[in-house]
Amino acid sequence: MALMQVSRRVDYALRATIHLARQEPGRAASVAEIAAAEAVPKKFLEKIIQDLIHAGLVLSQRGAHGGYRLARDPSSISFKDVVEAVEGPIALNICVGDMNACSVSGTCGMHHVWAEGQRRLMELFAATKLSELIGPSAGFGLHPAATEQPTEPVTAG
Repeated sequence: MALMQVSRRVDYALRATIHLARQEPGRAASVAEIAAAEAVPKKFLEKIIQDLIHAGLVLSQRGAHGGYRLARDPSSISFKDVVEAVEGPIALNICVGDMNACSVSGTCGMHHVWAEGQRRLMELFAATKLSELIGPSAGFGLHPAATEQPTEPVTAG
């Protein structure tokens, strides 16, 4: 059975940008450093970094301390930004993407489920910033609201 999952390209792009988000401000990291730290094939990562540069998420820094660094503060780069930089627009199904290329979406009984799933996914991806993913207990990328604990203890009655 096939799984519905993100591509390695997306996974590696997220690992690389999170790695760069962990760097001290202004410090650049080499492709070799990122590849080794994040267990990403170096040649594949070089291509991914180029996509991230073209999307305006990563900058190339030349010189003795050259390499790559984020183009913006990690709090202004979303999970969605990174995914779309390497894969293009996100769509759970053909009927809910930017292209909406399904001829039966108006009469399809499943359309509302796909549309709601798309809405929730996009909301989560847009709200999750790289700055939230750099700590040791980043909560697997969940937005803080998704991991909040009740403010009052729950008691059995």
